[in-house]
Amino acid sequence: MKTKYVLKRLLIAIPTFFGITILAYIISSMAPGSPLDMLLADPRMTAEEIARRETALGLDQPVIVQYFTWLGQFLQGNLGFSYRTGRGVLTMIGERLGPTLLLTCSSLVLSLAVALPLGILAAKKPYSVWDYSASGLSFLTAATPNFFVGLIFIYWFVVKLGILPMGGMYDTTGVRTYAMLARHMIMPTVVLSFQQMGSWIRFTRSSMLEVLGEDYIRTAKSKGLRWNTVVYRHGLRNALIPVVTEIGMSIPALVGGAVVTEQIFNWPGIGSLMVQSINARDYPVIMGITVMVAAVVLVGNLLVDLTYGLLDPRISYK
Repeated sequence: MKTKYVLKRLLIAIPTFFGITILAYIISSMAPGSPLDMLLADPRMTAEEIARRETALGLDQPVIVQYFTWLGQFLQGNLGFSYRTGRGVLTMIGERLGPTLLLTCSSLVLSLAVALPLGILAAKKPYSVWDYSASGLSFLTAATPNFFVGLIFIYWFVVKLGILPMGGMYDTTGVRTYAMLARHMIMPTVVLSFQQMGSWIRFTRSSMLEVLGEDYIRTAKSKGLRWNTVVYRHGLRNALIPVVTEIGMSIPALVGGAVVTEQIFNWPGIGSLMVQSINARDYPVIMGITVMVAAVVLVGNLLVDLTYGLLDPRISYK
């Protein structure tokens, strides 16, 4: 049944995926400017050469024709070539994918490592000092934009204290070590985790409070079980279901936050490549990144649905 459910979800995801690509292509084409702007800035470029380049790139065709041309190449496994660099889109994305995955996965682990314990602790001792402290931290982190936190971190830890590097993945010395990478990852990882951390603390607390008020929790307590056993063995598993839903819904926000964070800290990932491509109206690269992000979000949502069955065996897949 689970295999049938996965296939059904994949069939539903296909039109969603192509709908995302259509919207992304149309919105990109509606933005001011053209991929030919760089050529127009060159005084040596003649009008005939610009017209030839426009025809060669297919930019003289209507937008819908350009989209179906791109779609035909995509279905053949070809994402095209960058207007800006002339390199293959797949190669450019492959070079930037590793740093982005490293940053987003690290921030995801950090957010969970902080949010789950604080949310559980706040629910175990409601209206205590721990609860008020966790709630205050969650409101602070959820309400503070990533770019603002990043600028504050740079000011204090780089300008004032000088204990952390400004940005990038490694120093400019040419030497690359894991310790150096870890130092460069501290600020972008914490900044990217900031808003997710706050919302997940609140969700974990509210979900745990709701579960701890259920009849089966009172029954477990009446049997003389230790409170920690009741909370972690009987309550946490059921409380995690809405938390997992919130985590799945946060995946697009996490990817969007990576764009801002990578720009602030000069992190060589997909986000900074996306900003460069948008500024240059580099449609093939924009579409290539859109395809990758859409696939990650759709697969992430599918994994969240499958996780429900692991947390609650009563959930069936049809």
